[in-house]
Amino acid sequence: MDIRTGNGFDVHKFGPGDHVVLCGVRVAFDKALMGHSDADVGMHAVTDAIYGALAQGDIGQHFPPSDPQWKGAASHIFLEHACALARDMGFTLTHADCTLICEEPKIGPHATAMRAEMARIMGLEVDRMSVKATTSERLGFTGRGEGIAALATATLVKP
Repeated sequence: MDIRTGNGFDVHKFGPGDHVVLCGVRVAFDKALMGHSDADVGMHAVTDAIYGALAQGDIGQHFPPSDPQWKGAASHIFLEHACALARDMGFTLTHADCTLICEEPKIGPHATAMRAEMARIMGLEVDRMSVKATTSERLGFTGRGEGIAALATATLVKP
């Protein structure tokens, strides 16, 4: 049995706006996350964790930010690609875990919806997808409210 674990990390800064998209869920907020795509930092970290487990690079290699077709793209496109690549390579995604690092917005009220949306996209049971949050105790760029970071792990198995 081939069992692989991958890690992903992503960061996006805040800019003007009225909501953020985190793990596929629109969350009302007085700022937006800035990025080439929809800047879903949680989904990007999970996508990179899957690519990492497969030793297939990262989002930027599969969807270059220099390519205008990805400007404003919904991040589920990237996650679906990573999951399809895993299947094509004979792997089953068995678990993913995502930690969002921010002072605001508060993640707790949205975590259940985020888990459900991520699990739906990845074809997982909800109990195999974890979304949680922590603060950085007001330290660093996340502590100053300049943006959000995300850390993720994905486990893939090939019989």
